[in-house]
Order: sequence, then structure tokens, then C-alpha cells
Amino acid sequence: MKNIVLIGMPGAGKSTLGVLLAKALGRPFVDTDLLIQKREGKLLQSIIDQKGIQYFLTIEEEVILELEINNYVVATGGSVVYSQKAVNWLKKYGVVLYLSLPFEEIRKRVQNIKTRGVAMEKGQSLEALFMKRVPLYEQYADITIDCVGLTMEQVVELMVTEFN
Repeated sequence: MKNIVLIGMPGAGKSTLGVLLAKALGRPFVDTDLLIQKREGKLLQSIIDQKGIQYFLTIEEEVILELEINNYVVATGGSVVYSQKAVNWLKKYGVVLYLSLPFEEIRKRVQNIKTRGVAMEKGQSLEALFMKRVPLYEQYADITIDCVGLTMEQVVELMVTEFN
């Protein structure tokens, strides 16, 4: 059985939906952001503030390349798509689901952009980040889940249908 890998913007619900999907399918769950925090002993935002975005992206890639899991639900950080090597590794052992939402919905959901540990350049807007990442999510996705207007439960139902 392959892993189910969730990608998407901050605020798309990767971590929350990942836990719910894992429960619904009876699979273990892992969140790569939590693995990064455990490895570094710091919150994501502290890593970015103290060591910079490039360091963070390097650690993110290393953590993913060290994953030896099978049949898991995996929530990734939104910046995982900046590493083709990491995404290829995830795709080799899993199916990649892109949780798609329009910018306005992401903007409503992400109120703490400066503190939540998002890999974005100084002065970069959330909209600019969205415009940069969406083509990458679309490129790497095996399946796109359009989450517009759906409850968490409805999104999980859609995902479960894909894998049962």
C-alpha cells in the first residue's frame, strides 16, 4: 500500500484533514512539520527566523528523504514543492493529493502568517506566495481535491472514496 501525501497552501487543512483521513482509513499519520520541529528542537518560525529559509528548506528536504514509511497519511509543509528531490521521493512511495482552495479562502484562514512558520521571503505577500506555489502543487499532484465550499467531513469523504 502506498502513502497518501497531502500538499497545499498553509491553511488548506493538510494537518487537520490528514488526521481525519488517517482515522477514516485506519492508517498511521505523520506531519513533516512536526518532524522538523522535533529534529531541530524549535518551532518552525524560530528555525526560519534564526537560520533562514534556505536552511529550513534543506532540513525539510532531509526529513522527507529520511522517511521510511508505508501505508501512512502524510501531511507536508506547504513549501515541500520547492524540492523536486523531496517530491519525487514522496511520489515514489505515495499518491500526492493537492488540497486546492482559492486565494480568498486561504487569506481568510491564515491570520498568523508571520508566526506560523511559513517559508516566505521578507516582504513577500501571501498572495505572491500563493501565485508562486499553486503551479507547483498542480504540477506535482496525482489527484486534486477541490475543497471549495466543503466541510472537513465532506473533504475526507471525497478522499476516502479515492482510496477505497
